[in-house]
Amino acid sequence: MAVRNNVTQFIFTGLFQDREAQRVSFVVFVLVYVATMLGNGLIILIVNTTKSLSSPMHFFLSHLSLVEICYSSTTVPKFISGILAENKTISFDGCMTQLFFFHVFGVAEILLLTVMAYDRYVAICKPLHYMTIMSRPVCHVLVLSSWLGGVFHSVVQFLVTVQLPFCGPNVIDHYFCDLHPLFKLACTETFVAGFVVFADSGLFSVISLLFLISSYVVILVHLRNQSAKGRHKALSTCASHITVVLLFFGPAIFVYLRPSSTFTEDKLVAVFYTMITPMLNPIIYSLRNAEVKIAMKRLWRKEVNLGVE
Repeated sequence: MAVRNNVTQFIFTGLFQDREAQRVSFVVFVLVYVATMLGNGLIILIVNTTKSLSSPMHFFLSHLSLVEICYSSTTVPKFISGILAENKTISFDGCMTQLFFFHVFGVAEILLLTVMAYDRYVAICKPLHYMTIMSRPVCHVLVLSSWLGGVFHSVVQFLVTVQLPFCGPNVIDHYFCDLHPLFKLACTETFVAGFVVFADSGLFSVISLLFLISSYVVILVHLRNQSAKGRHKALSTCASHITVVLLFFGPAIFVYLRPSSTFTEDKLVAVFYTMITPMLNPIIYSLRNAEVKIAMKRLWRKEVNLGVE
């Protein structure tokens, strides 16, 4: 049955109503977005041009950086372009498109982080069989599965949301199109739709989080029999991944796996996982990964030498 909508566009409230705060946030978020693009782009370039970074771990890292670029680009450019605008509008179709791709890339990142935890488990607990288990074809299948999982999840969210009738008002209390703010505007009961979305989000998030925790519990148990030097070396390779997992899962669980109450808090938390975390990821991995730091220094020296010539 066709859904009739009176709404052809939505209006975002944005983050700040104060004009001075809007001008300051415009500059800050432009710099954050540029840093996100440059940092993650640099990781992709280095991994794909440096032979010493051909391990499965770095292969997954380059794909994580690609997901971060796509994930941030789904919402941030539209948000930045509307900060100083009087009316922050988006068409109905544009809103649904943004919602779809935002969740594609978001869940793809969750699944990639889970794959990276499995990679660390195999590397530490089964080192002699690591290259056999994590062969390049297997790595490609795992990355493809992460993308397909994101698409499957987002299709469910999209189909639930696009069928809701929107009769007005059309003001979204957020700075991008997301599920809870849209449900608030639907002119029908959204309990069933909310339950489906909660179950779908919970399925991917909770299973992935349990797998992540289980992987590191097994790793810690395995390391009990290792020397102090061996434990330090193994844990140092996991530290950056654990940090990124906490930065991403913490805010996401706060927003999606609890009853929606106040959207002011949700908007501020959303800034963290849509803008800050994608910017921090390449910094975290480059600082904690000696091989990446060495590759960056070589690339920098190469560029400096070319500039001198």
